[in-house]
Amino acid sequence: MKRRFFQQGLFLALSAVVAGGGWLVPAQAADLPPDVFIKTMADEVMNTIKTDKLLQKGDMGKLMALVDTKVIPNVNFQRMTASAVGPAWRQATPAQKTRLQEEFKTLLVRTYASAVSTVSDMVVTVKPLRASPDDNEVLVRSEVKGHGDPVQLDYRLEKTPGQGYGWRIYNLNVMGIWLVDNYRSQFAQTINAKGIDGLIEALAERNKANAKQD
Repeated sequence: MKRRFFQQGLFLALSAVVAGGGWLVPAQAADLPPDVFIKTMADEVMNTIKTDKLLQKGDMGKLMALVDTKVIPNVNFQRMTASAVGPAWRQATPAQKTRLQEEFKTLLVRTYASAVSTVSDMVVTVKPLRASPDDNEVLVRSEVKGHGDPVQLDYRLEKTPGQGYGWRIYNLNVMGIWLVDNYRSQFAQTINAKGIDGLIEALAERNKANAKQD
């Protein structure tokens, strides 16, 4: 049950990024307060899920194409991947860093795709923001309400004036588990045993196994 709720929360969080990548953001969008940015994204996601049958079915081709074109401008994937990899990131070559970002992105997309059909009746409530207008990094807290207990869903954002709505997501907290921190502990074990190439290989194999289940 907890795993299903985690996947639902992760799906909503990353889908908010997808929505922010282009379905809703005009070319010269005005910067928004971070909590308004998240609420806008969440509402757009829910409306999109209700009307898009392919997304409801977890169409992986559509999801992957969508991420490739829509996610990158609104999430700092390099920062997210670097944080998950930890200190070993600094020793990685440019080619290794590119592969790590690609495999990590694929892993995240496939993780939340399995929860796509279960979130259409949920509602996201953004909690009051505790931040100064001058803050360059903020925490936006929210709750996902549907069947059962509410699911905690928080975002760490960095200010990016003049880009999109003026913010990019670099970490997600689903049910008390910070996404980057959770993967960092997993990745560290593989890196210590097999190095960066070993981690890339492990992620690639994991993604291939997940692809066979589509």
